[in-house]
Amino acid sequence: MSVSTAASDQSVCTPLAVLGRDVTVPLVTGGEVTYAALDYAASAPALQRVWDDVAAYAPYYGSVHRGAGYLSQLSTDLFENARRTVADFLDCRAGDQVIFTRSTTDSLNLLARAIPADCQVFVFETEHHASLLPWQDARVTYLNAPRTPQQAVETLERALADRDPYGPALVCVTGASNVTGELWPVRELAAAAHAHGARIVLDAAQLAPHHPVSVTDLDVDWVAFSGHKLYAPFGSGVLAGRADWLRAAEPYLAGGGASRKVTRREDGGVAVEWHETAARHEAGSPNVIGAYAMASACKALTEAGWDTLVAREQHLVRTVREGLAEVPEVRILSLFGDDAPRVGVLSFVVEGWNSSHFAAALSAEYGIGVRDGLFCAHPLVRTLLGSDPQTQGECGAPEAAPGEKSLNAIRVSFGAGTPDEHVQRFVDAVKELVAEGAKWQYRTEEGRCVPAV
Repeated sequence: MSVSTAASDQSVCTPLAVLGRDVTVPLVTGGEVTYAALDYAASAPALQRVWDDVAAYAPYYGSVHRGAGYLSQLSTDLFENARRTVADFLDCRAGDQVIFTRSTTDSLNLLARAIPADCQVFVFETEHHASLLPWQDARVTYLNAPRTPQQAVETLERALADRDPYGPALVCVTGASNVTGELWPVRELAAAAHAHGARIVLDAAQLAPHHPVSVTDLDVDWVAFSGHKLYAPFGSGVLAGRADWLRAAEPYLAGGGASRKVTRREDGGVAVEWHETAARHEAGSPNVIGAYAMASACKALTEAGWDTLVAREQHLVRTVREGLAEVPEVRILSLFGDDAPRVGVLSFVVEGWNSSHFAAALSAEYGIGVRDGLFCAHPLVRTLLGSDPQTQGECGAPEAAPGEKSLNAIRVSFGAGTPDEHVQRFVDAVKELVAEGAKWQYRTEEGRCVPAV
């Protein structure tokens, strides 16, 4: 998988319109500044177009599936058309199912419930917890962090070849790291999995908002992603891919919508015939607005043009990398090396700084929102920091006072809605904080570093 690094013409490099782009926030040092949202890897701001589409639909809100009224039929059509839009966005194969869920985490837990009872799962320790943890009821082989893409493929090939007994197997891998932003060799990993009789699921939560994802071209069996990282509102996700394991599994949730026919048995019990379509795993009233919002985001990104979006983002990546390279105290975290292609996600540490303190100062003194901690990828961050991967920690900052050493990092992330000015302000703020220190006093409160009152 390759990412263009060519800068595009500045005339077509304008960011997409997102909600909150003009919001101002107070600074502890006085005055206000336009908020620089640089935490896209956690949740990207919703596209203005997505919000407008949802607002236009809202008056026509109605029940879905089997409703006889006009608004019900309209909502049903909108919901099912959203499914087709997502399938097109992912370049799904004929016969693939698109199931609407709550998030990437929900999608992968659904798949974990659907794998065969004797399935063995292979997952790298570098995964986000959403793809690292759902397989607790399966036989899981956790693979050590590779240091090159080729090493990742070789590690997987060895593990698959050595599995005993030989039977159903599933590989779970990220498309782009939520910690380093580095792209993983998905196509090569899929080829290795299939060569050894295994299937593969792609966690595309960080890939889909930054880069085109083709199920067909990558040859993955399933893909999962979240709406709130794809410039849509919270509460929606997708699991898309092969139907056979999903049809054979018990419904993820039991209830209306998943059931095709329910009858009483002679013994007084209840007999259920479940749907074999995506509805099998979509029990209950669906999140129609969430599905519609995701479809709107898919259309907006496609129409904006991936070549343009990727080129502009790579321009921002270079601005950050080159700017931080001028600060000797800053170390950017990486598995595959400085030249590895990546999306707009970078994590770093600053010598002499507690990461929570540094992130708090960026927010309070500069109006810049980043993230600090272990990013729900504890083993990976521990490995990158050179500490014991088994060391316990929380997703947020540990309780360390400003200036004390902390075993966590700072993450800056951006995307299609990020203005150049926000990225440059971030770089300038890092340089100023390292050179001059914080202008305010900070204290630790409930594990977070906050400005002292």
